Order: sequence, then structure tokens, then C-alpha cells
Amino acid sequence: MNQSYRVFVEVVERQHFSRAAEALFMTQPAVSQYIKALESEIGTQLIDRSHKKVRLTTAGKIVYEHAKEMIGHYETMHHLVHELFHEPTGTLAIGASYTFGEYVLPRVMAPLRERYPDIQPTITISNTKEIAEQVEKMELDIGIVEGDVDRELLQVEHFAEDYMRIVASSNHPFTEKLPVTTSDLENEMWITRELGSGTREATERMFTTLGIDPTHRMEFGSTQVIKESVEAGLGLSLVSLWAIRKELSMNTLFIVDVPEGFVKRSFSILLRKKPMQTKNTLVFKELLHDMMKE
Repeated sequence: MNQSYRVFVEVVERQHFSRAAEALFMTQPAVSQYIKALESEIGTQLIDRSHKKVRLTTAGKIVYEHAKEMIGHYETMHHLVHELFHEPTGTLAIGASYTFGEYVLPRVMAPLRERYPDIQPTITISNTKEIAEQVEKMELDIGIVEGDVDRELLQVEHFAEDYMRIVASSNHPFTEKLPVTTSDLENEMWITRELGSGTREATERMFTTLGIDPTHRMEFGSTQVIKESVEAGLGLSLVSLWAIRKELSMNTLFIVDVPEGFVKRSFSILLRKKPMQTKNTLVFKELLHDMMKE
């Protein structure tokens, strides 16, 4: 593969010629020469040199995006050929949205380590939107999310069910009130996740189904903080049953049973449509399916 593309990507991502040279074990003049050669090949300037910092021209932005993909395809090609003759080994970048990442994924990592000790996983936990973007950019090998994802470059595969219920503190007045009405729900404080979260999307969908629009709301970026806030009596929330198994067993949270006051959704595996998935990704995907059947 043309080394100029690797050098160009390194300069862009490190935002400095000298730092790129250090990372590539080159001299700075050598890096500059590679960039000039690439600009000559492309036929236009890629980096605006009128600024101290590295700033891309419009053409530079196009070349950067495609160079990243080319490098990804090249490395994947070599990795796939190597894997034909070897056991799964090397890195595996896994991304998961908060519900799955915090409450389900830990149960998958132990058998992964046991079956494939030479795989070195790294885990990123963020909201559904951000995980989808990182898989699309090939910053992650595989993503597991809840909520809807519709991106042209991604393959989306539903693989497990997730049920979400309204919860309150076990000391909440709703524990003594039957039935709880939609008007009761609308007048409560609701604790929700941030925009871009699959849980937030599900909550808004439930509000629409119930025909309510609560005015008292608080927003947090963590399911764990939401659970603790609900336990403390701060308000209600819609959460996954996966996330509250311990709290339900300890009777610190109470499920508010209201007709249509629930959401059924799917956990989905996200993969980039191209390039082909590595053996590490495929064995992890198979393990996910096996674990969720149990």
C-alpha cells in the first residue's frame, strides 16, 4: 500500500508534522516529502499551510476519509489471510450502549476469555448514536446497542429481546395506590437518559403511547445514576429489566404496573458492511448468540 496515505493520516490525526514523524520513526523532512508526493499524485493541495496547525483543504478532507478506509481494508485483508491458518488472536474493539455494556456484557467477557485467551478485547461504552458512529468509522470492530439504528454503511442484526418497565422507589406512594392512572404518571418527576440514547428513545415512545407529556423531568447520562436516583425517591424512570434484576430481588425498586406502560425492544449487533469481519469479530458474535440463548 502507498506509504504516503499512512503518513498523511498520521499527520492529520496527530495534528502536527513532528509528532507524526516521531510516531512513524521518520524525520520531519521525510514526512513533509511524503505529503508533497501525495499532493503531487492527487493533483491538488491537501493541507492548508497558511496556519500553524494542520488544517485540511476540502480535497484533503475527502482524501483523509478514503485513506482511512483504504488502510482499514488493507489491514483487514492481511488479518483475514493470517486467520485462515491460526487461532483467533489479537485485538477486538467492542462497543456497547450503556444498558448492554454495563449489565449484560460482563457476563459475556468471562467465557470469551476462557475460550479465546489470545484475543485482547477493548471495550467502549457510550450511547447508541455514538457507538453506531464509531462502528461506521471502523474505530470499533463490533457494536451492541439498543434502539433503532438506520445507517447505510452498517449491518444491523437483532439478536435478543429487552423489556423495559416503569420503576419507582419501593417507598413511593404508588406502591399503595391501585390503579395508577396516566394522569398520575404525567404529574410525576421523570428521570431520563440523554438524547441519542436508546433508552431515551424508548421513553419518548412510551410517553407517546400513553398520551402523556410530563413537564417535570431530569436528565442523566448513566443508568446507574438513574437507578440510584429512583431508589432515593427522586422520581420515576423507564429502565431495562436487565439493569434492575438486583434491585428487584432486594425490593429497593418497585415496578409500576400500568397498561401500555412498558416497551419491548431488541438488542442489536452492529457491523460495518465492508470490509469483511475478522475471525475475532465472528467468534465474539457467535458467543453473543450462544449466551443470550441461555
